[in-house]
Amino acid sequence: MVDRNVIRLTVFVSVITAIVVMLLGVVVVRANRERIGSYLLQGAQNTAGTIQTPASDSAVVSAVKKTNPAVVSIVVTKDVPIIERYYNTPFDLFDNFFDIPTPQYRQRGTEEREVGGGSGFFVSADGLIVTNKHVVGDKDAEYTVFTNDGKQHKASVVAIDPTLDIAVIKISGSGFPSLAFGNSKNLELGQTVIAIGNALGEFRNTVSVGVVSGLSRSIVAGSSASGETEQLDEVIQTDAAINPGNSGGPLLDLSGNVIGVNVAVAQGSQNIGFALPADVVKGSVESVKTTGKISRPFLGIRYVAITPVLQKSQNLPVDYGILVSSGGAEPSVVANSPAKKSGIVENDIILEFDGVKITPEHTLATMIRSKKVGDSVNLKVLHNKQEKTVTVVLQEYPAE
Repeated sequence: MVDRNVIRLTVFVSVITAIVVMLLGVVVVRANRERIGSYLLQGAQNTAGTIQTPASDSAVVSAVKKTNPAVVSIVVTKDVPIIERYYNTPFDLFDNFFDIPTPQYRQRGTEEREVGGGSGFFVSADGLIVTNKHVVGDKDAEYTVFTNDGKQHKASVVAIDPTLDIAVIKISGSGFPSLAFGNSKNLELGQTVIAIGNALGEFRNTVSVGVVSGLSRSIVAGSSASGETEQLDEVIQTDAAINPGNSGGPLLDLSGNVIGVNVAVAQGSQNIGFALPADVVKGSVESVKTTGKISRPFLGIRYVAITPVLQKSQNLPVDYGILVSSGGAEPSVVANSPAKKSGIVENDIILEFDGVKITPEHTLATMIRSKKVGDSVNLKVLHNKQEKTVTVVLQEYPAE
């Protein structure tokens, strides 16, 4: 058996040793206080150096300062009916004692109410503003623009693009800061981009930063309010936060140039937003500046893109191009249109547009938009299993 005195002695020695070591540590620290403090300060400075604002952040800040004054918020107001609930008063209270009164509803006048919102940006010093068509598409609504300085202005709709989700509105005044369009064809995956807009219709001039996540995407965008859908081709995908209310706001590069117009967000997802590329929006703006309206070339057909699935289900001879078909009550070839005049009929297959094969990468809608009103184009058409080439002269898109 171990002697208790030995155990006590061992514990005592251990405690004394620990105390001595602690005291020596205190002495050493006090004696080298300045040296240790200098070392810690240097370490903190080195650490801070690794997380200092990088050059890319300063570029973002600079671009935001440059462009933010030209971004506006758009508020949509409309006269809506005031609905009130009421109950019929029984004529004979005794006969109706056990009846449960049924509520009735009736309109009691109207009131002006905010029903929506969006974003936009100046493209001229005299008050021209680019936004989305779905933001200002209600002819019965009124639109108010809030500039970055907090002032509000009544806006009028100048032009609606017939083929793109783009509109141009105008406010009175002069000397407004404006943005310039960049070249969206030179965008690269991973490139830093900035989105500015009226997030959620509440937080004006909200800034978010991300990268170009995808190029030349084709999506079907829809509005939960109207139930309408629209095919959008060659849009830019970004992970910069785009929320409801950001529609119509600019997507910018680090030089502060507009490389896209924010248009849609993937519902039920995080950080998947889409913007119309600047190169397809420029034409609308220039058209408004020179003619006061948006002129788009028009072919005059309704169609579906041919895919391997459609080819198999319809027993088509090709797996590319477009099938002239309305799929509904409306005619597949519009009367008095360039297509009608060239002899195109329902169930024809258009294979090529001006020598370019029609594919998901080169859609018919995109190639038509690249032309001007009055341009002549050659179409390779498969009619009754026979190929032929027809020439059409593109007309101006008819007014709605």
